[in-house]
Amino acid sequence: MAGFATESATARLARLLTMVPWLVNRQGIDLRQAADDLGVSVDQLEADLNLLFLCGYGQMPDELIEADWEEGRVFIGNADTIARPLRLGVDEAVTLIVGLRALREVPGLGDRDAVERALAKLEDAAGSAAAPAARVRAEVADGGSSEVLARVRRAVTDRRRVHLRYLVPARDEATERDVDPMRVVGMDGRWYLEGWCHRAGDTRMFRLDRIEELTVLDVDGTPPAHARERDLSEGTFRPAADDLLVTVHLLPGATWVADYYPVESSEEISAADGGGLMVRLRTADTAWLRRLVWRLGGRGVVLDPPQVVAEVAAGAAAALTAYGEG
Repeated sequence: MAGFATESATARLARLLTMVPWLVNRQGIDLRQAADDLGVSVDQLEADLNLLFLCGYGQMPDELIEADWEEGRVFIGNADTIARPLRLGVDEAVTLIVGLRALREVPGLGDRDAVERALAKLEDAAGSAAAPAARVRAEVADGGSSEVLARVRRAVTDRRRVHLRYLVPARDEATERDVDPMRVVGMDGRWYLEGWCHRAGDTRMFRLDRIEELTVLDVDGTPPAHARERDLSEGTFRPAADDLLVTVHLLPGATWVADYYPVESSEEISAADGGGLMVRLRTADTAWLRRLVWRLGGRGVVLDPPQVVAEVAAGAAAALTAYGEG
């Protein structure tokens, strides 16, 4: 059963949706062969089949998927709806077209021809239904220079270690790090390099627009075998042990922050003291924290450390001044 806990719900759902039509078209396949072909363990496949047994298009017994593998051979029934060839709705086709057009503009994209071919086929199949896509504009993440982006992509492909001079906003200092690149991702309008950081002894995400200098070393950059890519399905925010620790009083109406972001501790505050929660959280980006507190509109108060208290107060005062000038 090892490894189940590290898989995200999104990754498992994607596998299940792919697995059902695959098994429907291979009725009676040997359980172990199916596991090998699907790239999972027999235990994982049996866990998936147990889950499929509870899935369907309704809640009545005849609306649920039938899965049988007791004799060592897998049979799937009542899953014709899921096993049908994919048919895109208008909104899905438009979303894919816009996404492919954005992907086509990504600097340094290797197989651009494949994107062009997929886009042409999709536009041809969608016909006039794809017209709304012309009114949608998708901007590609532009954080960091295209030169840095191209170099880190090449380092990932060639498995070369890189040396970074990297700005840490929380401490307003630049650090020197050797990193074994694992992948380059674009999220929330920014590009990130994820890799094994030899300084931290762990996997780290580096925003490309904060890389002040990058040197590709003539050293093998294969990450350690135990290095794992982060699950980014819930965003890039993931505090590290050496990030700045901040204490925030979340007044009633802002306590959702404790559920939405990872916090180190949370303590209820009595109504006599304003109510809500006192939380302590870590962040490497005080600019992000400032924006969060300002967005809370007075329902969030930073209490520590003093420099962040001052930054939040100065930003709020500047905003009020700007309102007055308007």
